Amino acid sequence: MTDFTNPVSAPAAAGDVSPEKLASLKQLTMIVYVLYALSAFIGVTGIAAILINYIKRDDTRGTIYESHFTWQIRTFWWSLLWAVIGFVTMIVGVGFFVLLADAIWVIYRIVKGFLNWNDNKPMDIK
Repeated sequence: MTDFTNPVSAPAAAGDVSPEKLASLKQLTMIVYVLYALSAFIGVTGIAAILINYIKRDDTRGTIYESHFTWQIRTFWWSLLWAVIGFVTMIVGVGFFVLLADAIWVIYRIVKGFLNWNDNKPMDIK
C-alpha cells in the first residue's frame, strides 16, 4: 500500500518518470488492449488483462497511462456486468440484444482506447 505522507513511496509526478519507464508503460498498455481484444475469442486473456491492470496500476500513477488503465478496468467490469445480465435475460428473449449491445460497446471502448494510446493521449475518464 502506498503511503502518501512518505515522499519516497508517493507516486511520481509525470515529469519524474524516465523515458524508459514511459516506453515500458506504453507497451504494457498496448498489450493489455490486445489481451482485451483477444478475450472475445479466448476468454482467459480478459482475466490476464484485468490482473495486469490491477498489479501494474500503481506504476502508471501520474502518467497518461493511468487513465488508460482506469478505462480498461471500467470496460472489463461493466462488460462483465452486462454479459451476466444478457445471459440471465436470455430466458425472456432479450438477452441476445443485451449481449450484442455489450459486444459493440466493448469494441468501441477498445478501439477508442487504442486510438488514444496510439496518439499518446490520455483517456477522458470523468
